[in-house]
Amino acid sequence: MNKVFSTADEAVADIPPGATVMLGGFGLCGIPENSIAALVRRRVTGLHTISNNMGVDGFGMGLMLEAGMIASHTGSYVGENQLLEKQVIAGALKVQLIPQGTLAERIRAGGAGIPAFFTPTGVGTLAAEGKEQRTFDGRDYLLETALKADFALVKAWKGDQLGNLIYRRTARNFNPMMATAARVTIAEVEELVEPGELDPDAIVTPGIYVKRIFACAFCEKRIERRTVRKPE
Repeated sequence: MNKVFSTADEAVADIPPGATVMLGGFGLCGIPENSIAALVRRRVTGLHTISNNMGVDGFGMGLMLEAGMIASHTGSYVGENQLLEKQVIAGALKVQLIPQGTLAERIRAGGAGIPAFFTPTGVGTLAAEGKEQRTFDGRDYLLETALKADFALVKAWKGDQLGNLIYRRTARNFNPMMATAARVTIAEVEELVEPGELDPDAIVTPGIYVKRIFACAFCEKRIERRTVRKPE
């Protein structure tokens, strides 16, 4: 099976309207920016996205918001995207916010075939509304269900033509777990090599999880900056 695609546009060409899509990354680190750009060019609408955050205005998933492509979003942090705030207030976008650790574990559970698990996170808060609660050893826990997707778009440092992936430093965030939790995982890599060129001990995501892989056309590595006042 040939997993190698020439471009991001070819790799995401069959993602349909209304699909559930996981997008790796943490902030702007390790986001699949080439796959996102290809989706924006196609203007795929009605998407249900799962990602830790929503990028920023004008970049990453922020571009998908600007194009009106997202119907609902499940994530943990959305504080740096003003357009998202406006769309939520206007009722144009549904957002489900989940504690970050719970989000990570729900995705991991989806990849591991675990339908649900109990966690103490969120007990006694708005996160507990409508969820089953049980007590273990005198402590209350909430039942959380697994998250899975039709497609996962992930970013890695190096990959081989069989789909084996290596991540570099902080980019090893939500990417590895999302790669296991989707029906079709599409990986973009900074460097695509021949089988056997990767150190087996360094491989994080085995190729069995990756259905498509392509080399990035560009690898923009932005740094997030949070300012609270204008520079002097």
